[in-house]
Amino acid sequence: MFAFRDSMGVVEISFTDRHGGVSEGPWSSLNLGTSNGDDPARVRSNFAALAGGLDARPERTVRMSQVKGADVAVLNAVPDDIPVADALVTSTPELTLLVRAADCVPLVLADPLAEVVAVAHAGRQGMVAGIVAATAAAMRREGASLITAWLGPRICGRCYEVPHAMRDEVARVVPQAWATTGRGTPGLDIGAGVAAQLAAEGIDVIDVAAQVATCTYENVDLFSYRRQGKRSGRLGGTAQLRS
Repeated sequence: MFAFRDSMGVVEISFTDRHGGVSEGPWSSLNLGTSNGDDPARVRSNFAALAGGLDARPERTVRMSQVKGADVAVLNAVPDDIPVADALVTSTPELTLLVRAADCVPLVLADPLAEVVAVAHAGRQGMVAGIVAATAAAMRREGASLITAWLGPRICGRCYEVPHAMRDEVARVVPQAWATTGRGTPGLDIGAGVAAQLAAEGIDVIDVAAQVATCTYENVDLFSYRRQGKRSGRLGGTAQLRS
């Protein structure tokens, strides 16, 4: 169920793999995506299984409708509707935040001393739009100062092939994302780009993918949109504050 787990003070974070759920076919088995064609009842069961694995309450596990932008939702309680955003921030204990991805960077951030946590969806478009800076700013407004970020499993620069023009367009905004694939073609390293943006914000970075040698495209234990297409499942990154 978990590719990686960590804790820091009252903060617990995790990144899931694709095992431990009930979905079948291309979504097998712990698919957390709700718009890729999977059976909604199975996805609800997967959310419940994830909450159980985290020793969390399913009804206090909050996801977002991700639109690849830079909008941040700050939560003090479980919202009535699913937020349309690409980052969630909270200082409320026992509220589990969830970000989903399948090649993009699932990002978890925390200031354990200030007791503020966040999750963010940082793919190519969100990185360029400024989701990292927007999330950091929202956390600081909630009182965070010493922030640590965990970069979750994502596609690596060796595998993320893009057209020349797209690489140039992204690199004009985030030069560190410029990459060449293993085939010698234009690529993007969104992990390097997001890490550089975090460093520019004065945020310490823990690279989960580097620790577990994980590229979503190369690792069949993870979901990958590039490898599987539109019916790919979604893995998750979570953040919790324990009371």
